[in-house]
Amino acid sequence: MTWILTSPQSKVQKLKEATKGGKIFSATFEKKDGTIRTINCRRAVKKGVTGKGMSFDPASKGLMVVYDMQKQSFKMINLSTLIEAKVNGRTIKFI
Repeated sequence: MTWILTSPQSKVQKLKEATKGGKIFSATFEKKDGTIRTINCRRAVKKGVTGKGMSFDPASKGLMVVYDMQKQSFKMINLSTLIEAKVNGRTIKFI
């Protein structure tokens, strides 16, 4: 099943809803340098969190914090450049 979403708000909502509970998913997005990257990641990871927090709110800048399963580090996905995400065998396409 494929969902195609055009509204920026529905992007965030559908992705957060589909990945709640720390589900592993893949996301394809455009990086700052213009290259396309696919990342296998998950949200809500507690490993490596020091408790200091961040100096800014990523959600206010349109970013989603994820844990990269291959590089084993935290990364940020810019939701405005998100192309697609695959969760539980479903593809969510963002245009």
